[in-house]
Amino acid sequence: MTTERLLIAIAALLGGTAVAAGAFATHALKPQLSDRLLTVFETGARYQMYHALALLLVALVRSQGLGTPGLSTAAGWAFVVGTALFSGSLYALALTGQTILGAVAPLGGAALMVGWGCLAVAGLRAGGE
Repeated sequence: MTTERLLIAIAALLGGTAVAAGAFATHALKPQLSDRLLTVFETGARYQMYHALALLLVALVRSQGLGTPGLSTAAGWAFVVGTALFSGSLYALALTGQTILGAVAPLGGAALMVGWGCLAVAGLRAGGE
């Protein structure tokens, strides 16, 4: 399996579960959680969807030869890890109320920023005109 196909599959799974998380928040969690914790959960779902789309972008960049392969691959994996840490910790925080879980979110956010940085450099280093 190519890296592009794997990233597309992961992006689809992240996107689908982000939709499910949003629906779960709206229909099942709204009556159960405080407004603050519901917002935390919804933030996790929103960022998960953003980075599912970012993974699709990485796969497109790779398939079209628009960026350096190593950096675009690094961007993709940084998005996967960052999404798991960022969104996962927000989901866990909202569902358990354990505020210590919020300490993981900045690590995920840092990984997401690394992913965007890698993607930017991959584009700048790409061969072309």
